[in-house]
Parts: sequence; structure tokens; C-alpha cells
Amino acid sequence: MSSDESSVAVELQRHRFTLEQYERMIETGVLTDRDRVELLEGEIIEMPPIGDPHAGTCNRIAHVLITRLGDRAVVAVANPIALPIAVSMPQPDHAVLKPRATFYADRRPQPDDTFFVVEVMDSSTRDDRRIKAPLYARAGVPELWLADIPGSLVEVLREPRDGVYRSVRTVRRGESVAPLAFPDVVFSFADLLG
Repeated sequence: MSSDESSVAVELQRHRFTLEQYERMIETGVLTDRDRVELLEGEIIEMPPIGDPHAGTCNRIAHVLITRLGDRAVVAVANPIALPIAVSMPQPDHAVLKPRATFYADRRPQPDDTFFVVEVMDSSTRDDRRIKAPLYARAGVPELWLADIPGSLVEVLREPRDGVYRSVRTVRRGESVAPLAFPDVVFSFADLLG
């Protein structure tokens, strides 16, 4: 290799995708259920593997959400929601959605369809706070719960404005929280994180 070749810097180019292009990749089989990816701000991002604590916590939360909310909401588990303004299609661990006769078989839910979203954090703590929370806020998801397994807490984020949740409350062992949309349905810390 000559000295001229070694001094040339290579600039990596990123290709951004639209929601429509991402959907088309799913429809045509370029991306399948085996691909653990999400579209975040136009980039396809590989999701970390799910460990046992994360899986068990997701199962616990799904059970309590479905049991307590019943027919008042559709509880989507690890299914994508479209955030057009953020060119993103995350797959939150739980999205609590407005009831719909089709159960969203006819289209992807969007922020206006969402009561609140729950992200369970184990190995993804930093990314969920730094990347996903601002995306949800920018898109107008009214409420986000970050269930932090290693931190043993649940952050309840509300009042999205300008890409930031203006209200942040930390729920710890012995405390409880009710979603804005369902003030009569109270979840204890133990209901969520055991």
C-alpha cells in the first residue's frame, strides 16, 4: 500500500429509509420476524437479544395490563407502532392502544391511537432513555413508562413537547402509578417489576 492510499480517509455513507420503504421490506420478506430490528429516525437498528429478566418482566407487565384494562384497551406486545413525524417504527415492549374493532389488523397504530407505551429496560437502558424517549415525545405519544430492571424503578414520562417529556416521575418499591388515560386503574411497583 502506498503512502497516498493509507492517508485517504473513507467516509461512510448512511442510507436512510422512509416508513414506506421499511414497510415494503417487511412485505416482500427482505426483513422477517427473525430480524430483530427497528426503524429509528430512518435507520434500521438491530435490537439487542432479550434476556430472561427482560422476557419475564414483559410477561408480567402484559399479564397485569390485559387483566386490569380488559376491553378498555388493546394491549400490543412487541408490535410496531408508526411514528411518521420521527420516521420511526419502534416495537415497544407494550403499547396500550385505543380499542379498535380490527385490533389494528388493517393498519399500524400511530401516536393518536396510543394511551401509553411501556419500554422494559435491561441491556437497553441507555438507548431507551437517550434515543427512544425523545422519539416518542417528538411523535406525541402522551405517556411513556420506562421499567428499569437494573435500576429497580419505573420512570413515568408525560406531557410531550418539543421532543421532551416535561413531566418525569420515578416510581419505586412501595409506590404506585395510574396511567393518565385510566386514573382509576392503579399499578403498584410490584405489579410491574415484581
